[in-house]
Amino acid sequence: QGWLVESGGGLAQAGGSLRLSCAVSGSAFSIDAIGWYRQAPGKQRELVAVISSSGSTNYADSVKGRFTISGDNAKNTVWLQMNSLNAEDTAVYYCYAVSRDPPMDGWGQGTQVTVSS
Repeated sequence: QGWLVESGGGLAQAGGSLRLSCAVSGSAFSIDAIGWYRQAPGKQRELVAVISSSGSTNYADSVKGRFTISGDNAKNTVWLQMNSLNAEDTAVYYCYAVSRDPPMDGWGQGTQVTVSS
């Protein structure tokens, strides 16, 4: 198990909701930003949403208004609330974090999200 621990995901019906979480294990990291990416079969990995340590956020156009990224700096944990899911959201979702101290970055193990229509 790496330094990023993902949870959540699973199966949802179209129109339903799921919540993903990404926790940085241990308190030794000062995180600059944590983001969620996804990769569908046969497609490139793409950014879904990202949040910085200051709380600023950015979303892919395809998820704006449906997904919300939030975080707790004290817990080094980020959540991705996904609402109004559709079949195009089906993918493996990966957490990606950038640490300024120590300077490093890395990926979580990935979690499958499947939306049935």
